[in-house]
Formats: sequence, C-alpha cells, structure tokens
Amino acid sequence: MSETLELTRRLIELASVTPDDSGCQPLLSRRLGQLGFETEELLFGQVTNSWIRRGDAHPLFVFAGHTDVVPSGPQERWTSPPFTPRLADDGMLYGRGAADMKGSIAAFVTACERFVAGNPNHKGSIALLITSDEEGPAIDGTRRVVETLEARGEKIDWCLVGEPSSTERVGDIVKNGRRGSLSGKLLIQGRQGHVAYPHLARNPIHLALPALAELVETVWDNGNEFFPPTTFQISNISAGTGAGNVIPSELTVDFNFRFSTQNSAEQLRQRVAAVLDAHELQHEISWALSGEPFLTASGELVDAVAHAIREVTGRETELSTAGGTSDGRFIAPTGAQVVELGPVNATIHQIDERVLASDLDTLSEIYEAALRRLLL
Repeated sequence: MSETLELTRRLIELASVTPDDSGCQPLLSRRLGQLGFETEELLFGQVTNSWIRRGDAHPLFVFAGHTDVVPSGPQERWTSPPFTPRLADDGMLYGRGAADMKGSIAAFVTACERFVAGNPNHKGSIALLITSDEEGPAIDGTRRVVETLEARGEKIDWCLVGEPSSTERVGDIVKNGRRGSLSGKLLIQGRQGHVAYPHLARNPIHLALPALAELVETVWDNGNEFFPPTTFQISNISAGTGAGNVIPSELTVDFNFRFSTQNSAEQLRQRVAAVLDAHELQHEISWALSGEPFLTASGELVDAVAHAIREVTGRETELSTAGGTSDGRFIAPTGAQVVELGPVNATIHQIDERVLASDLDTLSEIYEAALRRLLL
C-alpha cells in the first residue's frame, strides 16, 4: 500500500465532521515535524487551524486544505461505514472525505516528504495551511489564519488549494479562480387584509412580482475569457399567514449572485436597489458577501502546475473558474497566486464518496513536480 493511500485511510478513520478536527492536524504535524516543519496551532472559536511551515525565506509556497468533512448522511445507505475506509476490488477508496479532501491532504504530505528528502536545501519555504472550518461557516478558519499572517507581514507567494477540481481524470481541470458569491434576503412590505377587500390592503406578492421578474431577466454582465456571465438566482420565497382568505403583510425572498470580475458586490447591491426603488417597493435587504471573485490568470504558479500535470500524466490541463466558492477567496486578496488542484469531484458530499486510489499517488507526484519547478 502506498504512503499516500495509507495516510488517506488514517485520516478518513478520524470522523472530523465540521468543525471538529478529531486529531487530523496533530497527525499531520507529527509527521511533518520529522522534516523540520514547525507547527503553530491557531484556535478560533470551535475551529482548529494549523500553520505548518519549513523555512523562513521567500518565495513561500503553501498547500491549503481542510480536515473537516460534511456529515455522512444516513449511514445505512453507505455500502460500508463512512468512517471505515474501504478499498474495493475496482481500486476505489470509499469513505467520507476520500475526495473532499483528505486524499489531497495526504498527497500534500507525501509530496513534501519526497521533495524535502531529495532537496533538503531547496530555496524559499514550504507551508501547509490546514483548517477544520471549510465545510462550515468559514469564519474562524482560513479567513482568520490569513488575517493573522497578514497582521505580522507573513506573505504567501504561491498557494495550491487541494479542492477536488478534476472532473474525469486527475489534472484535467485546474481552477485558477472562482466567482464571487453575494446573497441577499429581501423583505417586501405590504398591508394585511381580507382577500375579498383588496382595495383595503396592499398585497406584497403582487407588488413584488414585476420587480422580481426584472431582476431575473436582467443581464448583469457578459462575463469574460475566464468567467461566465454573472447569474442571479432566487432560492426561497415565503409569504402568507396560512389562511387562504388573508392577504399577507410581507414577502421574503432569498437570492444569490454568482458574479464575475466584470462586477463588484457594491455594484450589484446598487443595481438591485435601483430596480426595487423604480418599482416603488417598501423594502429592506440584508446582504451577505461570501467572497469577491478572484483570478490567477497566468504566471509562475499556473505555469508550474500545468507543467507538472503534463510531466506526470502526459495530458494538457484546462483552466476553469466554474463551481462554488473555496477558501482560495480568502488567500487571493493578499496578492498570492492561487490555484486549485485535487482529485475527481464526481462523488463529493454524496453517499459512498470515493476516489480512485491510484489517483492519490498521481496527485502526490504532480504536487512534488510543482514544488521542483518552483523551489529548485
């Protein structure tokens, strides 16, 4: 059994449902400590974070990842217990976190082990930024670690996030950016009354529909060569008292923007307000910005990762900014070059999450090749 597969299995056995690390990070620290890495444990709230660094020179290359996993769901629906790793006859490793993202973390470690053993006097520094708060609120995890590093002037030059970016084969997709995410909760105010006397009431549902239709039909931008157009989606609408003969007094609408670098959160907020004002709606909005869009279009990191994938697999990679958010959104604003590369994402968060065991070794080799490209 390979070192990467064995470490992945050990991590899966630790049931680290967010925000519980369950001992994953101490395991990593002990192992990397043998290579001269020093661990700084950063605890915020219920979240365990580890900054594990070897060296103090620049450039600084960082592997970023999370030990927390989503809940397993009904365990009886799994073909084997979710926190008991199982290697099937077809070479698939089953277990919660196999793909998202304990396999990547194991590959970080074994890549570092081989690279440092062969190149103990490499230039620059290597660090791992590991959190147990990526699958949760993402408030006391990577965000807080980055704030800590920034406050003391510890700058990241290159960051590889181990999120499962691949779609069919390891390395076929590298995420070199992510769309921003802006959510809003809209409250439309009306006047309650009897449905038989609508002239004595103001129905917030009727009042809101034209404005909502306009927001849905708006072209917010056309995207660019790296990003698809910004999207607006309504996720929940609620109104009513439960009675069929009562006009409600208010309507609540939850919506979300996934936006490109062609827009900013402030621009989107202003445009929504302008539509609502034009329809003369009495309203309130509470906003939640999960992250601005970021992009690493080209440079040393993108080139090194693409070269490493070509060297190990013989295939060309495709750059993409599709999908949801990641912790890269907290790291990129510091000026760091950020990419995401991990295993195939077909089963993440699902019952019977799994990854091809041999892919973990391939991933570790790619990570090592990227280190060689950048730090030798």
